[in-house]
Amino acid sequence: MPLSHLMELQTFRPPSFAGTMVFLVRNQVQQWKNHCRFSANTMLSEHRFYKHLLSGRKCVSKNTKTSVSCSYSTEQNDTLPSINQLSDARVIYAVAAALGHNKESHPESSARVPAIVKALEKMELTPKFRGSDILELQNFNLASVDDIASVHAKAYVSGLEKAMDQASEKGLILIESSGPTYATSTTFHESLVAAGAGLALVDSVVAASKNQLDPPTAFALIRPPGHHAIPKGPMGFCVFGNVAIAAHHAQRVHGLKRVFIIDFDVHHGNGTNDAFLDDPDIFFLSTHQDGSYPGTGKFDEIGIGAGEGATLNLPLPGGSGDTAMRAVFDEVIMPCAQRFKPDIILVSAGYDGHVLDPLASLQFTTGTYYMLASNIKQLAKDLCGGRCVFFLEGGYNLDSLSYSVADSFRAFLGEPSLAAEFDDPAILYEEPSTRVKQAIQRVKHIHSL
Repeated sequence: MPLSHLMELQTFRPPSFAGTMVFLVRNQVQQWKNHCRFSANTMLSEHRFYKHLLSGRKCVSKNTKTSVSCSYSTEQNDTLPSINQLSDARVIYAVAAALGHNKESHPESSARVPAIVKALEKMELTPKFRGSDILELQNFNLASVDDIASVHAKAYVSGLEKAMDQASEKGLILIESSGPTYATSTTFHESLVAAGAGLALVDSVVAASKNQLDPPTAFALIRPPGHHAIPKGPMGFCVFGNVAIAAHHAQRVHGLKRVFIIDFDVHHGNGTNDAFLDDPDIFFLSTHQDGSYPGTGKFDEIGIGAGEGATLNLPLPGGSGDTAMRAVFDEVIMPCAQRFKPDIILVSAGYDGHVLDPLASLQFTTGTYYMLASNIKQLAKDLCGGRCVFFLEGGYNLDSLSYSVADSFRAFLGEPSLAAEFDDPAILYEEPSTRVKQAIQRVKHIHSL
């Protein structure tokens, strides 16, 4: 994401509010965001605690059978969970925090995943508190170079690996010409770890679905994120397209021909979009803020050739919130998935649409993300045997990110939302309902929904 976009909050003024009221409400929102930024900065000082919290997880290279550290242990790889473990679990997750991939004061920092892990512990949403209901996949293979090359050009993959020597010498390098996507000496390996976690979760969910009607929903708590990474290179904080790689893996390894990808990050997933433009068997559906980075994802971007119609982009006006997304799910996401009849659902789960997030100006709440997680889980149960894997994308306010992911876990468990303990309705303002309806009607017309 270009530096000029990083902290820019797009201005949106609800037309029905008097100027004074708009100022007061927006001022209160900004004060709340500033408060949570302070909380996030405080959490950055807990880096040592995070490393302790994340110790004991291990990952192994498929090619060399040697382990990669990055806060992981150095024991040999174990197999995936047993059938009994999978049959008991209702939620399965994997952690790849990429603690070595970090740049000071960068929003996509090494504090993001540990903040989520800490929140899950605090809210008693881990195996320690839930026993067999929640399973953490601690042992998994790195993605292979061939896995990555199913989406990305081999020249890019090999070039990034060679660049690690330069990153080791300099400490940190920029790897995207037009934006601040950075790399450290561990970035290549930690990106393989992140992609590998997603593949292992796909394997686990598919294995569970062969023996039960309601397999666990999976969540890859990983970074670097992936949905901006284009086939030829990195982009917008993203190194490898984790979801796109997992989609090809599901097809190639498990014979799941039809893959439905939902991307609710506030920014358009242009990398995933581009990877499957001409593929009729992988449906990509993105909701994102209109006019936000990277400027792609227009209504008329619907795929090309054989893939025409298998890409749906719905740019939402600034200020859209919970009401908008509920309508989007009911009128666009659900009927689209029902018509496509997927074999598995993969989700690019970006939490930067939250009203407290500093990089955009939507008004999603923790409750919005609970609704999406609950509805998507049910959609997978209805359409594809419950096979569903979430992948972490954006989300840069550590408080709203961690609370929202935790509430997504509650949705997977079928437990009531605790969003009311975090969300503050007083900071919300009127949604642009007319423009939201127009956007929904336009996309429904284009795709004959």
